[in-house]
Amino acid sequence: MARPEDLDRFYSLLDDLEATVGGKRRLGNCDGRMRWPDRGVYFFFHPDESRAAVDQLRLTRVGTHAVSEGSSTSLWDRLRTHRGAQRGTYEGGGNHRGSVFRKRVGEAIVEREGLEDRYPEWGVGSSAGRELRLEELEMERQVSDYIRDLPFLWVDIDDEPSPESDRAYVEQNAIALVSNFDKESIDPRNQEWLGHHSPVTDIMQSGLWNINHVGEEYQPEFLDTLEGYITRMPGFA
Repeated sequence: MARPEDLDRFYSLLDDLEATVGGKRRLGNCDGRMRWPDRGVYFFFHPDESRAAVDQLRLTRVGTHAVSEGSSTSLWDRLRTHRGAQRGTYEGGGNHRGSVFRKRVGEAIVEREGLEDRYPEWGVGSSAGRELRLEELEMERQVSDYIRDLPFLWVDIDDEPSPESDRAYVEQNAIALVSNFDKESIDPRNQEWLGHHSPVTDIMQSGLWNINHVGEEYQPEFLDTLEGYITRMPGFA
């Protein structure tokens, strides 16, 4: 099948997934007490953008976790890191050095608003001290506001952590299928999409808040794998 048909099937599977879990969620309304699977793949959508020809929200990021052998990170651990802090010293903010998603969104906001001088160390290093984190707190809060409003879905794929896991396979191929990087532009982003301000060419051209796998070819067979996991999922409550 050609890429447009595979995209249609992929989004149809996401519709099936949405029905299975009882609707898309937003991180601003989520917590760890909800019945999350231990491991899975998540799909974030833009709240105000639909695909070009149909009434389906446009995918904006695909991600997973625990693909290194021995990793114990859970699905909720990763989602919580993207969501940011809800209380404490950094309430409303978060730690973009622990979330590439947060880092990339913040970069685009900094670029759009011309705030490079105010946040010269945004994204620098893998950790930061209290003073720097407090200096960056306002931007972290803007990032939280953006990410927490994105509708998302998740699929339960509870295999062992490994680069060859089905989670990695589904993530990589979903990104490669949806990405417009160096290929025909299908379901292009509108001009107001924040990612157009990203300093990273891969994000601007792909239409996704992803960098890895955006320029790769996808394997259509991954859709069968994804469908199998969706059909085995119980309802979410």
